[in-house]
Formats: sequence, C-alpha cells, structure tokens
Amino acid sequence: MLAAERRDHLLGLLTREGKIVAKDVAADLGISEDSVRRDLRDLAAEGLCQRVYGGALPVSPAVVDYAARQAVTPDGKRKVAAVAAALVPPGGAVILDGGTTALAVARALPRDLACTVITHSPTITAALIDHPKAELYLLGGRIFKHSAVACGAAAVEAAQNVSADLCLLGVTGVHAEAGLTTGDAEEAAMKRALAARAADTYVLASSEKIGTASRFRVLPWSEVSGLITDADPDHETVEAVRALGVEIMAAGG
Repeated sequence: MLAAERRDHLLGLLTREGKIVAKDVAADLGISEDSVRRDLRDLAAEGLCQRVYGGALPVSPAVVDYAARQAVTPDGKRKVAAVAAALVPPGGAVILDGGTTALAVARALPRDLACTVITHSPTITAALIDHPKAELYLLGGRIFKHSAVACGAAAVEAAQNVSADLCLLGVTGVHAEAGLTTGDAEEAAMKRALAARAADTYVLASSEKIGTASRFRVLPWSEVSGLITDADPDHETVEAVRALGVEIMAAGG
C-alpha cells in the first residue's frame, strides 16, 4: 500500500471508529508499527490527529485561536451555557473558566443574579461589569492570548487562595480514556488549580469536543461532578463517560 493510501486509510479509521490503534493497523495492513507511527506523526504535524500512547485520536477543533473559536458551534455553546448558568445558586460563588463557552455562560447569567464570580479571564469580567449584584474577582498572571486568560505561577497561586461552590470548566477535548484535555501545559495546570478550589466541578463541552483529545490532560473523570454537553446522549463517548459514574447534563433543545 502506497503512503498516500495508508494516509487515507488512517483518516478513514479515525472518522469511522474515533481512534487508531497502531498495532491493529499494522497487523491489518501487514506493515510494521514503526511505519504506522511515522504516518501518525505526519498526520499529527498537519493537525489531522492527536497522537496518544498506542495510536491516535481525533484532534479537537477547539485548539484554534480565540477569535476563530467564537465561530465554532456557537449554537451548541449557547445551549451548554444555558444549562450551566442555571447551576449557579443565588448568593453562591462560582469559579468560571475562560474560553468561548465560559463567555457564553457569563452572558447567560441573569442580570439581577446576586452571586460571586471568580475568574482568570478579563473577557469574562468585562462581560459581567453591568451585572449590578455580581461580585467579581479577577485572578491575575501572565495572559495566555490563545484563550485570553491568566496562567502561570502567579495565577495558580492566586487560585489557591479562593474557594467556591461550583467550578464551570472548559476543555478542548473530552474522551472517556484520554480524559479531559487542553492544548497548553500551563493552561491545564491553571484549570486543575481552579477545579481544586470548588466543591463541584462541571465540564462545559459543546458537541465538537466530544470524542476528541488535545495534548495535555486537565483532570481525571474521578474529579468531575458532571459533563454538560449538547452532544447526542447515545454518542459512544457520552455513554462511556456516563458508565464511569459522571453525571451527564443534556443541553439539547
């Protein structure tokens, strides 16, 4: 099989099965695992897959820059945001992650809701300036422009000095085996720091993130209270996450 044919075969597997297992492909095609791994490296370099131990997973479309992400499934993000916003209790404190789905959550919060919002996102803060009863706490640090959030040691230290009832966390990849992932190591560390300061953590995941993976792991499923998604309830990944004991909050309709 020519290299171009192997490439098409691998991309087809990724589309049909949602993953590539290198040893299985090698056995099916009668080639070495090294050849498969080289092909996967090439595909990953083009942004067509996310390499993981033993093979590859679909790459998340949510790794593009912040401005471009605002155009990715905006309707799905609004549906997820509506469900997430309803979780914020009157008088409660919520840690609101950065990113485009979290921004949709901020915009979905009732303008007269009395609550405390803790965030490391200047855009989230700006979106809530005209909410008269919302107390806003902005955690500072180095600004990671890809997601318009503060990251780094200073931001993580600031996060360790707050606490909240609820953390609404954004990720770029949601996969039963790979877990919750994002594309930057410092951002992943910041997300862990935020989630650790809340009684409950709910993950915001519009459908394009389901079944995909990015390079850096954020949290294991054991540390998550629930997943809010507009993906099909029968989606293989959604069913697998539910089987792990994670509450699935449907954001359809």
